[in-house]
Amino acid sequence: MTRRTVLRRPERGFTLIEVLVALSIVAIALAAGVRSSAALTRNAERQTDLLLAQLCAENALVNIRLSRQMPPVGDNTAACQQGGRELGVTLSVRPTPNPNFLRVEARVDDNATPLLSLSTVVGRY
Repeated sequence: MTRRTVLRRPERGFTLIEVLVALSIVAIALAAGVRSSAALTRNAERQTDLLLAQLCAENALVNIRLSRQMPPVGDNTAACQQGGRELGVTLSVRPTPNPNFLRVEARVDDNATPLLSLSTVVGRY
């Protein structure tokens, strides 16, 4: 009997461990991408909220200045439509040490969530 020597060629391809490592690296990269895009979306929404709130607050303060009258001391709440949303604007008028001036603060909120606060001083005309 003759003995045959069988030469085996090295197998080609990847092992299961190599495939799993590659898949885990891809999964981690995709998860990081999803997380960063979610953060960008939240930031864009926040910037939109702040812009709309600033428009509401500035409109309320400009409205007081254009009335050319001293507003009454106290709090006043009104609704403001901006960008298809309804925001609440609270104007707080407080006296100052100088009776010729009043401090006016406009606070804007969205469903009881405070968004922005702007202040100014209004004087006699």
